[in-house]
Amino acid sequence: MYRECTREFLIEGLATLGRKRKHDFEPYWEAVAHVLFPHQAGGSRIRKNGKIIGSELIGQNFTADKYFHGRPSATTDTDPKDPTETIPAPYNAVNSGGSNSGPTAKSLIDRIKGDIVRRKAENPGTPVPVHLLTTSASDLDPDITLAAAFFEVPRVAKARNLPEERVKQRVAEATVGRWLGITLKLNMALDAAGGKQ
Repeated sequence: MYRECTREFLIEGLATLGRKRKHDFEPYWEAVAHVLFPHQAGGSRIRKNGKIIGSELIGQNFTADKYFHGRPSATTDTDPKDPTETIPAPYNAVNSGGSNSGPTAKSLIDRIKGDIVRRKAENPGTPVPVHLLTTSASDLDPDITLAAAFFEVPRVAKARNLPEERVKQRVAEATVGRWLGITLKLNMALDAAGGKQ
């Protein structure tokens, strides 16, 4: 009896929601998502000492040598000095989307050439993984490939005064399949592991 009532309630509820306009029943779906998937519906937030410091879904712009860096991001924001212009704002979730630069775009070619020179100086003699040169479709990708992570190990280990093997161990612990897990979580684990800060 209980199953039949629950089933009828769900069918009737979904049918009722389906008859309403989209904006009328969005709050219902959001409520269902918060019940079924509370972490994901809440933005997959990452906390440190009770404070929200990021999301599992959105990369962050790490620039210090002691941190693993994510993929390049081409997102922009309005220039505060001139609202008719834009300025680079990496991982700006409000302006998600690729740069739409074609393979012959001078700005894209110049950026990639500059990134190659910078990355080769960081780890001479090692080919630069493509994921450290190209943006993702959303420009918000929080993950990097293992090849990209291992390319960055010498820089991170040197900046933290840690043995490379210890940093590689942290990379292995953060690996999910072929991908390094979320770059922010790896950087947090390294902070917790110690070494020069």
